[in-house]
Amino acid sequence: MLTSIVGINWGDEGKGRMVDLLAESQDIVVRYQGGNNAGHTVINDKGKFVLNILPSAILRDDKVNVIGNGMVVNIEHLCGEIAKLREGGINISPKNLKISDKAVVCCPFDVMQDCLEEDRLADRKFGSTRRGISPIYADKYMKKAIRMGDILHPEYLRSRLETIIEWKNLTIVGSYGAEPYTVEGMLDWFKQFGEPLKDYIIDTGYYLNKALDAGKKVMLEAQLGALRDIDFGIYPYTTSSNTITAYGPVGAGIPNRKVDSAIGVMKAYSTCVGEGPFTAEMFGEEAEELRKAGGEYGAATGRPRRVGGFDVVASRYGCMVQAASEIALTKLDILDYMDKIPVCVAYEVDGKRVEEFPSGEALNTAKPIVEYVPGWHCSTANCRKYSDLPKEARDYIEYIEKAVDCNIKYISVGAERDAIIIK
Repeated sequence: MLTSIVGINWGDEGKGRMVDLLAESQDIVVRYQGGNNAGHTVINDKGKFVLNILPSAILRDDKVNVIGNGMVVNIEHLCGEIAKLREGGINISPKNLKISDKAVVCCPFDVMQDCLEEDRLADRKFGSTRRGISPIYADKYMKKAIRMGDILHPEYLRSRLETIIEWKNLTIVGSYGAEPYTVEGMLDWFKQFGEPLKDYIIDTGYYLNKALDAGKKVMLEAQLGALRDIDFGIYPYTTSSNTITAYGPVGAGIPNRKVDSAIGVMKAYSTCVGEGPFTAEMFGEEAEELRKAGGEYGAATGRPRRVGGFDVVASRYGCMVQAASEIALTKLDILDYMDKIPVCVAYEVDGKRVEEFPSGEALNTAKPIVEYVPGWHCSTANCRKYSDLPKEARDYIEYIEKAVDCNIKYISVGAERDAIIIK
């Protein structure tokens, strides 16, 4: 059985808390794309944890976690993340964490290049997290990247670095005028942060295929959301990988398998970190009140998230490209304070009402068409059954469900693991 947990919107929908919850019924959880450029915040009985690279089920002792070949791995960050979790009492060993030998390594020169380019762009910047994600994915497709499996072969690693660093310095030094990187310096970096990970590196494709053949349940965990997908998102303000369900088996190392069920995660309102078109965006005091109520600050960057009412157009599109079979609606409780709730029901583009998600300049110029639905103005935090919710909250959920044409099965009313309603 192969299940995916994916974001419907711009990311930061609460996928981590849903993976942490639903992993109880799974055997293995796989991250299949992205790197340490976004974070999943999970709160459970062991505390509060922010995960950037590790799959969210790492907090469950009896689950196996896999870093798939579709990921880009900053090994320095990963070692630090592992150390931090261990300090919090989380057990991590090659028994419960496996890293694909085909995942590529995000190196310091990739991070440097990302920062240099973002600085060069100045007010034209794309809103990069400055963690090297775009350069390392570019390196991968130019066949000039180090893979995790190369760490197991020191002489081969050296030969690859000699070629790659000579090439990379042409950009770092020649284009930006920054200090060059050296082979010896990078070998020291790999020794410090690559050596501790050697026992975790395997061919995860064979591992996962054998597990599925044996009847194990595998969950694929996405980073970010459909609208940040390199092909189907708000290009060029996207991430540099495919965040969609269809890429999941490829990025996990099992392209021969099909996803049986895709659980799409979306908030009861809209949020967005970074640059790019965000049609439903709210501004001023109304926006700040919602931002504070929801604690809307990026888990990886700390940046204030842009906020807005629920976006029907974007969410319906996200459900379609993610092939969502059911929805987990998060942060319903954040709307408890509202007397009336804004919903972006359509866009206006060139004076015309549009209900299909546009791209390019049409999206850049789109204006929101907003309607309001009644709020419930009381706490939902202690609700654990659908019938416990006030009528107006149930009406709101069913309104969204009909608008995006997908069944809402899970409703989150708090960050804690048990603050969930199964409808």
